[in-house]
Amino acid sequence: MAKKIRVTETVLRDAHQSLLATRMRIEEMLPILPKLNQVGFNSLECWGGATFDSCLRFLGEDPWERLRTLRREMPDARLQMLFRGQNMLGYRHYADDVLEEFVQKSVENGIDVIRIFDALNDIRNLQTAINSAKKASRDGKKPEVQVAISYTTGEVFTTEYYVEYAKKIQAAGADSICIKDMAALLTPYKTEELVKALKANVDLPIDLHTHYTSGLASMCLLKGIEAGADIIDTAMSPLALGTSHAPTESMVAALQGTEYDTGLDLPLLMEIREYFMGLRKKYLDEGLIDQKMLATDAGALIYQVPGGMLSNLLSQLKQAGKEELLQEVLLEVPRVRKDAGFPPLVTPSSQIVGTQAVFNVLMGERYKTVTKEFKGVVRGEYGQTPVPIDPEFRKKIIGDAEPIDCRPADLLAPELDKLRKECAEWAESEEDVLSYAQFGQVAVKFFEKRRNQKLGIDGKHGDAEKQIHPV
Repeated sequence: MAKKIRVTETVLRDAHQSLLATRMRIEEMLPILPKLNQVGFNSLECWGGATFDSCLRFLGEDPWERLRTLRREMPDARLQMLFRGQNMLGYRHYADDVLEEFVQKSVENGIDVIRIFDALNDIRNLQTAINSAKKASRDGKKPEVQVAISYTTGEVFTTEYYVEYAKKIQAAGADSICIKDMAALLTPYKTEELVKALKANVDLPIDLHTHYTSGLASMCLLKGIEAGADIIDTAMSPLALGTSHAPTESMVAALQGTEYDTGLDLPLLMEIREYFMGLRKKYLDEGLIDQKMLATDAGALIYQVPGGMLSNLLSQLKQAGKEELLQEVLLEVPRVRKDAGFPPLVTPSSQIVGTQAVFNVLMGERYKTVTKEFKGVVRGEYGQTPVPIDPEFRKKIIGDAEPIDCRPADLLAPELDKLRKECAEWAESEEDVLSYAQFGQVAVKFFEKRRNQKLGIDGKHGDAEKQIHPV
């Protein structure tokens, strides 16, 4: 029986997040948006993830205005975002009232598909986000609520583990499930086994998301499709491969004329490719794309460490003048991860485990120095780890601090009104309050610059104390 495979295009978010640290600007997107709108993708992933931080911190863009522009220029496309559950798009857990408001505003401003995940695969950290997304609407239309499984490997991460988690996701109210293989750890036959098991146990569409880092993504997608996957994530070829995704055009061509034909227009995709080839050249010339990011590294399968985490570890060791200790650190990472209850290595747990492994090696004694964030994981501030942490180890790390065994956000008082007051001087909208909630002073700097531009004030040469503002 023929089954049309749907394609989620990542070129406007994850592709450039993976290859050039999320530095694609809205003005670089604008010329090609009408053609992307025509293709008929399942969805265009274009917001969330690191785009919000990058817009405010580096690009001088209002992320909400970017979303509204994308919505306006692509009226026929389904726009998708990535959302870190109770972490939203920031780096801590937020109170439920802030999360609920953020989800509603995301949908109001143009989002049609919300992909929600939790770094620890703790369903409790997802429930408020799922409930909020199911309540949200724009002009009476509700978004698709897609929940992602953070895929990783290790002795506890069996197919049965993922099946049980998928059942929880379905029971929580998700509309679809994404296998999110952020570190490119899937292999073709493991993909086949996992997709078959999920399709046999849950009655939801399965979206397959994997990266090309280890060189296996296209093979994984094909085996996943044959096993029953409904949707695949790809990237336009100029910003595909390396730490990005399988090329869209190649996958569309591979499936043409088969029972899985996507029905997408290959000549139209080639026109879009030509535009992104120009951007690719620009990014390479400017040094925004490092050639190393385009290379295949099967070492990811050996170390089971995401590419971004590997570069972080090397950077930390270089700063300490101990580059030669990388191998020791790579051997220490799985030991730290085991001590910490086997968290999947995805933001923020990958950085937390990696940094602690570096300290353990540099100090010559394990846990002689313990980071605040590692204490947080062990205490339970990020949620429930896949395997319970040994009580003795927990006490060694957190001392007399009270362990957190409930959903961490249950301990947070409502904070939206407080945040509104804090940023009242700068906020021009409820969306601004939500930007401030996540990025604090980074958002304030953006608001200040925006105000200065509107009023024609020279912010660089002003004297705040004397209230002098050159124009």
